[in-house]
Amino acid sequence: MKEYLFLFRGGDMPLSPEESQAHMQRWMQWMGDLGKQGKFVGAQPLNKTGKQVIGNKKMVTDGPFMEGKEMVGGYLICKAGSLDEAVEISKGCPLLEFESGIVEVREIQELKM
Repeated sequence: MKEYLFLFRGGDMPLSPEESQAHMQRWMQWMGDLGKQGKFVGAQPLNKTGKQVIGNKKMVTDGPFMEGKEMVGGYLICKAGSLDEAVEISKGCPLLEFESGIVEVREIQELKM
């Protein structure tokens, strides 16, 4: 099996505390199910603030500053037999309950050393 990175974008919707808790439970269930199948490698949310280091002059700027739908909010790494299988797995992501939710699926290449 290969490893795939899911980048989570968008999906920032105002939720009540009860809706937020229920949504988080769906995330835990989805990741827990992947774990039981031996497909979950790891996942973490990302803070909305950070820094960027740009170019050969290594200029440091605040950022990223993008629209909410473009902001990477977190990631998950899973195992799948193919890109198509990874895409099918991503369709269960609770982020996709929101119109603006985007899951970008990318194969992680093995580093040859």
